[in-house]
Amino acid sequence: MVRNIFSLCFMCTVRCPIKVEVENGQVKWIEGNPHVPGMEGSLCPKGVAATALLNDPERIQGPMIRVGPRGAGEWQRVSWDRALNLVSSKLQEISQKYGPRSIVWGERVNLATHVNKTFMKLLGSPNYFSHDALCKGSINTACRSLFGYTDPEIGIDYKRTKHIVLYGRNIFESLEIRPLNFLLQAIENGARLTYIDPRVTVTATKAHNYFMIRPGTDLALNYALMHVIVKEKLYDIKFVERWVEGFRELEAFIQPYTPEWAERETGIPATKIINLAREISQDKPSVIFHFGYRGASHPNEIYFRRSILMLNALMGSIEAKGGLFFKKGPKEVGGNPPRKLTEQEGLPKIGEVRFDKVGTEVFPLPDPNHGLPQVLPFAILNEDPYPIKAAIFNRFEPLLSIPDRRLTERAFEKLDLIVTIDIQWSDIAWYSDVVLPESIFLERTDCIQQVNGLKPQLFLRHQAVPPRYDTLPAPIIVKRLAEKLGFGRFFPYESMEDLVKWQLEGSGFSLEDFQQKGFVAYTDKEIWWDRENGLKLRTPSKKIEFTSSLLEKAGYQSFPPYEPVMPAPEGRYRLMVGRCAQHTHVSTQNNPYLSELVPENVLWINNREAERLGIGDGDFVEVSSSCGDACLKAYVTDLIHPEAVFMLHGFGHTSPFASRSFGKGAADAVLQENRSDNVGGSPAFDDTLVRVRRAYKR
Repeated sequence: MVRNIFSLCFMCTVRCPIKVEVENGQVKWIEGNPHVPGMEGSLCPKGVAATALLNDPERIQGPMIRVGPRGAGEWQRVSWDRALNLVSSKLQEISQKYGPRSIVWGERVNLATHVNKTFMKLLGSPNYFSHDALCKGSINTACRSLFGYTDPEIGIDYKRTKHIVLYGRNIFESLEIRPLNFLLQAIENGARLTYIDPRVTVTATKAHNYFMIRPGTDLALNYALMHVIVKEKLYDIKFVERWVEGFRELEAFIQPYTPEWAERETGIPATKIINLAREISQDKPSVIFHFGYRGASHPNEIYFRRSILMLNALMGSIEAKGGLFFKKGPKEVGGNPPRKLTEQEGLPKIGEVRFDKVGTEVFPLPDPNHGLPQVLPFAILNEDPYPIKAAIFNRFEPLLSIPDRRLTERAFEKLDLIVTIDIQWSDIAWYSDVVLPESIFLERTDCIQQVNGLKPQLFLRHQAVPPRYDTLPAPIIVKRLAEKLGFGRFFPYESMEDLVKWQLEGSGFSLEDFQQKGFVAYTDKEIWWDRENGLKLRTPSKKIEFTSSLLEKAGYQSFPPYEPVMPAPEGRYRLMVGRCAQHTHVSTQNNPYLSELVPENVLWINNREAERLGIGDGDFVEVSSSCGDACLKAYVTDLIHPEAVFMLHGFGHTSPFASRSFGKGAADAVLQENRSDNVGGSPAFDDTLVRVRRAYKR
């Protein structure tokens, strides 16, 4: 008998609503949830490949402890009790010797993040961090500097837009199914797409306007656009006068940044900049300057992202149909959200300085809810502000995600304990002391997902099939570990169903309410705030702050002078990285289906530069930077700016137990220098200069 189970995909962090067809304990089919607008059966290659992950014999099949040198691959399969006893005893030993602050927890944000944060509070450590800063920390800070809201609290009305501008947001390859389908609907209805990127991506091929910009000069383009918009009074005068703080300061600041100046900096003709400003202003306020998804490229990232948000405000596209909106939660309609363990009474307050010094004068602005993972190697090596001796990584791969892998490896040699909670043999799992296998998303029920938006909703990931191996959901692992450490009472559940029921208490919904469609809604009507007097901005001024109190209180300028991006010295190129539709960051390269579609990465290099270097298409090339070198095949093309080279993120795995991805391609983390946007918090991933030469031997 076939059963339909509504759930949430977790082949990437988007968590698309899905329908899973199950027969006799086997997953027969996965598709997008037909009850969710924008899904209607759609699914990306990663979601389809979940069936291969479920039955993959190379998954971690049970708790493992290291019995040889780190990284030697000498493991012993043990019981859960023995593995957790080892972890708890080591954590207690380290805590007694160095204090709880010497323990860090790093993860890719997930539905059980509130469980893991609760564990760290009870442990007595301030050192929880997530991948967020590595992805978009500076976007988070930029959004707070203008609106008082973080980027996840701001939505985009794709389906009603009339013109959207994307800056390297390769939406047709870095897939989110619902937004992409809504955008396609808008384009079918006449909306225009402008795409800006030094590389011709799939999204570039779908655009009405494509600009091959010099790498790193996007801020110059935006200043020139604002120059035209303000000079020609193309902005929404009424909206700006009502809601913008600091418009006159911006008007004075952008005077020197003419389209002609920007042409010299960006390589985009001044006439095209002027035409874009005029064209998009005709459709205001139903226009979108997309503030980005991955925004961790350059040292001035926060000011670039602020400039994008300012352009939206100038167009009046805030809380406007076809523009941006602030996401509404259950309380907006008198409802109660699901509970989180972090909201319990009796949790200790942690006053210690974080390992990354977020919240101090060193990093006053980045979000302490996520921290700065790229600072971890420096904190460990320098024991600044104190020694770090233990790290727990939950579905987070620091060796392939934090820039300068050699630096990270050197730092991890100083750790007394490394624990990985994961579903497969990542590089960090291979290098760990204890590996605790998590059940994949098809094998577990998960915590409630609260989806705020124009219609606040709750979604639930239902278990579809029994676990294939000796694995557990992460919240069960954490609860068992907490019990061994003496604070299990703060985890009031025995199963995931118990935890979901606890979360739903007081919400007005029950576990059974999710069975029919996989979600419940607090309202069936869209919630828009009044643009005249109803914007609930969280800035001190209650305005959109072009002149930012957040920045200036911390000692930073709202409008720092533009610093030119100097051309790279001859023979050196700006390394750019990105994603494709078939893989999620570093986590799917060993998938049996997806590894066949894209088995390795290659280095995109401009054809004229390749000819000058004697490199042919398909040749092996050696790429080197100040911190490492790598070898991979060249892809010679005229579809990339001559000052840049490009490689897909996520390859170059070194874990032999992941045989399909082992040694395939090269890791960008080996080449990237570990430097950051110190104001916003993101790493400057695309700011590394590399040399390229033909490799005669691999």
